[in-house]
Amino acid sequence: MTTSRSVLVTGGAGYIGAHTAKALHRAGITPVVYDDLSNGHRAAVQWGPLVVGDVRDRDHLVEVMNDYGISGVIHFAGLIEVGRSTADPAPFWDINVNGVAAVLWAMRETGVRRMVFSSTAAVYGQPTGAVEERLAESAPTLPINPYGDGKLAAERMIAAHASAYGLEGVALRYFNAAGADEDGDLGEAHRCESHLIPLAIEAALGLGPALTVFGADFPTPDGACLRDYVHVSDLARAHCLALDLPLSGERFAAFNLGGGRGHSVFEVLAAVEQATGRPSPHQISARRAGDPPALVADCRKAAERLGWHPHIASLSAIVASAVAWRRAPRFGFRPQLAVVVS
Repeated sequence: MTTSRSVLVTGGAGYIGAHTAKALHRAGITPVVYDDLSNGHRAAVQWGPLVVGDVRDRDHLVEVMNDYGISGVIHFAGLIEVGRSTADPAPFWDINVNGVAAVLWAMRETGVRRMVFSSTAAVYGQPTGAVEERLAESAPTLPINPYGDGKLAAERMIAAHASAYGLEGVALRYFNAAGADEDGDLGEAHRCESHLIPLAIEAALGLGPALTVFGADFPTPDGACLRDYVHVSDLARAHCLALDLPLSGERFAAFNLGGGRGHSVFEVLAAVEQATGRPSPHQISARRAGDPPALVADCRKAAERLGWHPHIASLSAIVASAVAWRRAPRFGFRPQLAVVVS
């Protein structure tokens, strides 16, 4: 396939970044992956060149942008573990905020205008509305952990640069990314896994310990908290759409990306059992401080402005794709997991 332009994908060796690199390639765009491989996988970079580098290295970023004729940036590079951000916040502020500052500086130096930013529903913090209420982009942004704080600070930095320097920014606020590439090329292979679906699959397949379900007394239909899951390939497609979104005089916009429906922890466990043919062992513990009963996205803005809707919408299909990847993984797995978080 001939390509007409190149886009820098920072953190493109990671889970969502690699899926997005593949989607860019399919759209006729060359993804130039910039990653330090501290959490990503070299084997996940299959659709364009890999440049190994620190996202805080402004001069190296300028060199890469010039060498590859970069026309836009999709910024994933950063730390993602919410619990770790509370226990050890310093690297989250350093990498997740200073990394964005370095990329924005390099964009100004090289004349690259558009950044698509990997953000998160964690910017909303603890919702105060009813359990069944969906969160819109206009909801208050009051993060309750350093991870969410840093992502919101980065969004504000991008918006300020757009206003002052003529750049353009699109922030995509994911709810819960899950699933795996339908071709089997890519899947979720974090070195320190903290996400419910892959950990539930590990437990069901006998490759990891039983899950701890934190709280079964929430004001929800089955007592477990509700979360909104969106397939990683749908997220990847949203990034491609955001690259060319007309912003006019707005210069910065934020969009929620989710399925628009909440699923409880117990529903996830049932879906894993259906996909694997085995129950997912678990134990119930007390709630964790700060866990909201429900986090569900209102995605009407993404539908209206980006023309984006999830193509793989059902929880069963999302989980089935993750199980297929885990049963025949191509990279990134150890024999046993030691971390249990639901």
